[in-house]
Amino acid sequence: MATRLPIKPAPHLRDELTTQKIMLLVMAALVPAAMSGIIRFGWRAAFLMVFCIAVSMGTEGICRMLMKREQTIQDGSAALTGLLLALNLPVTLPLWAAGVGCVFAIAVVKQLFGGLGQNFANPAITARVFLMLSLTSDMTNWILPRGKTLYFGYDAVSAATPLVNTDVSLQDLFWGAHGGCIGETCVAALLFGGMFLIFLGLVSPAIPGAYLGSFALCVLVYSGGDFHEMFYQLMAGGLMLGAFFMATDYVTSPVTTLGRILFGIGCGVLTFLIRYFGSFPEGVSLAILLMDILTPYLDRLTMPRPFGAAGKGDAA
Repeated sequence: MATRLPIKPAPHLRDELTTQKIMLLVMAALVPAAMSGIIRFGWRAAFLMVFCIAVSMGTEGICRMLMKREQTIQDGSAALTGLLLALNLPVTLPLWAAGVGCVFAIAVVKQLFGGLGQNFANPAITARVFLMLSLTSDMTNWILPRGKTLYFGYDAVSAATPLVNTDVSLQDLFWGAHGGCIGETCVAALLFGGMFLIFLGLVSPAIPGAYLGSFALCVLVYSGGDFHEMFYQLMAGGLMLGAFFMATDYVTSPVTTLGRILFGIGCGVLTFLIRYFGSFPEGVSLAILLMDILTPYLDRLTMPRPFGAAGKGDAA
């Protein structure tokens, strides 16, 4: 006797992995980098993270209330934006400046375009670029981490990042014993978090692989085969944080595998060009922002044609 299969409207396949769970898992993957930042730069780093998360969530709640739309503060996306932005900031940044960045990320970049799923660019990345362009001196005021100086306060000793001061060893770059933004210094913590997301299937390896691979190839060719320079540039600055946690944003990255590869290659080449030939020593944020804008075109270029659909040259 044949089995009767009920016919129901789509979606036919459902998953228990909700938006809230995804956001919480991504935040969990950022915990090693966050803890490294607290250990290296002191409790003000922790306070700045909590402050950015609170301001981001508060801004989202107020925006949804003013727009008379369903509250989305509970989905975790605003909290993740606040944490990502905090990890992209120097620990010395004034709280009012961090607050302005959070409001800009949520109110302007996210909610002004309709909320989660409608934003054209990663809110945290765009807010960082906004702060960098408007408060350059505050955004480039880095300090030496604990263990590298006799001082233990967050306002102890100003220092350049490894992209400016190239005397930092590869070992210090890997373990985070150098100046920089709160969450970008420890490569070991970022790699652990990134592999955690890939292992869970939350992040496709296509974007970080293409991003890091294309950037490494550009540096290697330009430096005449200098592998030390290649590894140094890979671990310096915010490249690891950007490749695993910013460029892989679900909303602003391509949906096809080929599109993701092209997206990653574009990020890698642009980061190389900005670092080596631009006026800013770091190019990760600008590169990802520019490729976010190109995402719709990459999707259109790489989206497979549905079976039976007529092409431009086919008869109607």
